[in-house]
Amino acid sequence: MLYVLFIGLLIGIVAKFFMPGNAPGGIIMTILLGIGGAMFANWIGEVFGLYANGEVAGFIAAVFGAMALLAIYQMFINKKA
Repeated sequence: MLYVLFIGLLIGIVAKFFMPGNAPGGIIMTILLGIGGAMFANWIGEVFGLYANGEVAGFIAAVFGAMALLAIYQMFINKKA
C-alpha cells in the first residue's frame, strides 16, 4: 500500500511539474491524481497491449494520465471559482 502511495506521489509530482498553472489540492490531490493516472494508463496499456507491467513506458504513460486528470481537475475548479 505504501508503495502505491509513493509511486502515485512521484507520478503526481512529475505531472504537476509539467503542467502549467496553480492547481489547489496539495499533496493529497497530487497523490490521488498520480494514482488515478497510473491506474488509467496501466489499464489502457494492457487493453491495447502497448507495454507490460514494470516497463518505463508505463511510467511515462502514467505521467501523461495524471496530467490529463490534473487538466480536467483544473477545468472543474476554475469553473467553480
